[in-house]
Amino acid sequence: MSAFVSTTRRTVLAGLVAGGLVPGAALAQDSFKFGLAMPLSGSQALYGADQVKAAEWAVAKINAEGGINGKKLEMISLDTQGDPQLGIKAVNRLVSVDKVPAIVLAWSAVVKATAPIMNDGKTLGLSVGANSADVARLGDYVYTTYPLADVDITAVANYAATTMGKKKAAVVFINNESGVVAADVYKDAFTKAGGQVVAFEAYDPKATDWTGPLLKVRAAQPDIIHVQGVVGDIPQVIAQMRQLGMNQTISSYSAIYNPKFLEQLGKGAEGVIATSLAPGADDAPAVKTYLERWAKEVGREPNGLPYTQYLYDAAYVVAAVFKSLDDKKIPVTGENFRKELLAVKTFELPLTGKLVVNDNHTVSKPVILMEVKDGKWTKKAVVN
Repeated sequence: MSAFVSTTRRTVLAGLVAGGLVPGAALAQDSFKFGLAMPLSGSQALYGADQVKAAEWAVAKINAEGGINGKKLEMISLDTQGDPQLGIKAVNRLVSVDKVPAIVLAWSAVVKATAPIMNDGKTLGLSVGANSADVARLGDYVYTTYPLADVDITAVANYAATTMGKKKAAVVFINNESGVVAADVYKDAFTKAGGQVVAFEAYDPKATDWTGPLLKVRAAQPDIIHVQGVVGDIPQVIAQMRQLGMNQTISSYSAIYNPKFLEQLGKGAEGVIATSLAPGADDAPAVKTYLERWAKEVGREPNGLPYTQYLYDAAYVVAAVFKSLDDKKIPVTGENFRKELLAVKTFELPLTGKLVVNDNHTVSKPVILMEVKDGKWTKKAVVN
């Protein structure tokens, strides 16, 4: 195993079924393997590790309940650190060495960098959490189970301009795949809703000081500031805004909807708005039970609750496609996995509800706007 990879092979077993002599490569196997490429170390691991844990719990539960027609589901997890180059190494290994038919992955820059490998290797890439609108345009073998930026960023921009009555917005964004496309989405939506974007400032992905672009934003005197970064840097950007006396309403997206954000910013988080694309504990009993498990086994809430819900449910999507292939006695290849994903199309999932995979590589969900009030995330509105 190379140094960059932290590999875990999770083999949680339900009762294996002997026999079942049926033709085809899929039917000679006693397990169904898929890949998971996520940050398990580095600055993004605080969130990536919780998402992987959620997927591991789901795989364990699927296998405990009989697996896939009695065969176990096996997840091969590789570390990307949220870095495109490490993502390329991980996906190359999953495609060429492990030869999995499907890979679950996230972080927009990683998904974009690895898309050519998955397309060339005819291996399905399921993006679960990357929100760049470009994810829908990365090729035949890249799909998402997570709504892209044109869903929640459009919603939060429209809400700011119409319901909140904000006239002048500023957008601060990371200058990579995670920020550029979504920032454009916000700018277009806010403008079409009647507002004016008075500042549009990018920052370097490796920046540790954001004074330059933030002073330009302050000078433009916006009514609201939208921040589109990655989970590791958004709290620091907002903290620096507060230090510079920028007390406007701040919005962002689901990356900051987590308890760690509140811990990091303290009173500076008050009034910040985030999006959520998954039901909460008050909306679904299964989510309440899920959070109780986190409290009991880990001692805290997961970082990035909605993302962990989607990662948990991703295992169920993969299992459902494997089962459909197995039921139809179709060999398990990446090409067949892709076809069967589209054939199944609609999935009823434990923590995020109904999922419909659209032919145009998008999915749609209601957008829940969350706001920090008195040190807690509270539901502000639901935008359909």
